[in-house]
Amino acid sequence: MRSFDLSPLFRSSVGFDQLDKLLDAAFREGARDTSYPPYNIVKVGDDRYRVTMAVAGFAENDLDITMTGGMLIVKGQIRNPDKDVEYLHRGIAQRAFEHRFQLADHVRVESAALRNGLLDVELKREIPEAMKPRKISIGEGASSGTGDTSRPTVIEGEKSRAA
Repeated sequence: MRSFDLSPLFRSSVGFDQLDKLLDAAFREGARDTSYPPYNIVKVGDDRYRVTMAVAGFAENDLDITMTGGMLIVKGQIRNPDKDVEYLHRGIAQRAFEHRFQLADHVRVESAALRNGLLDVELKREIPEAMKPRKISIGEGASSGTGDTSRPTVIEGEKSRAA
């Protein structure tokens, strides 16, 4: 599927194993026809995104939006097609579709709305407080300004080795 090897990256890094899966998924999606229905992905703020899909002819109950394992899945299937209609020209496809969007860590679906044939899915990245950058203050350590560097710094959990 892929013609390049990521093993050098994995030998010198930790926690990037998801990158391999993400690239495989991207190449699989590239092989599928993802042109229907047309869609836009827009960055609308620092941590806000919107996926807009043109779903003309689909009603709310014809669409299914799910999020599982960091994957946003949008499916469409006309449940009650017009049976008594004879089309002379059919330019609005209304065929079944499924789109998968791999979401980054901490991105969640905030809302979805169907207006004027456009499905808008609002996304927001919410970084947990523990993962946000924070200022680390420098406190008194081995050198307290007196020039005494002979005392070892005591780190919690390592008291037995430092004594």
